[in-house]
Amino acid sequence: MTKFVLAAALIAAAGGVQAQTRPFTPALPCGQVQQIVLARGAAVLSTGTHTYDRFVRDRSFCQINEYIEPVWVPARDTPQCPVYRCKDEEPWFFD
Repeated sequence: MTKFVLAAALIAAAGGVQAQTRPFTPALPCGQVQQIVLARGAAVLSTGTHTYDRFVRDRSFCQINEYIEPVWVPARDTPQCPVYRCKDEEPWFFD
């Protein structure tokens, strides 16, 4: 009986784990948005009610066939807060 109670307690504790919410860039100042990406190296941020993307500190957080491109996200204090994201390289046969 003790093992059953212990197992039930562990299952209940594990069920309390919830997914982390994505930081919402329009509610944060630009410096804080940039600091989140800088501190984590890569972060998924919400840029609107139904939009999000993965932003990176540098190319080391991209796949081998990707490069970084500058993009701008809305922030509380500016409509264009500069950050980076990974982008696939164009195949040579599309030139």
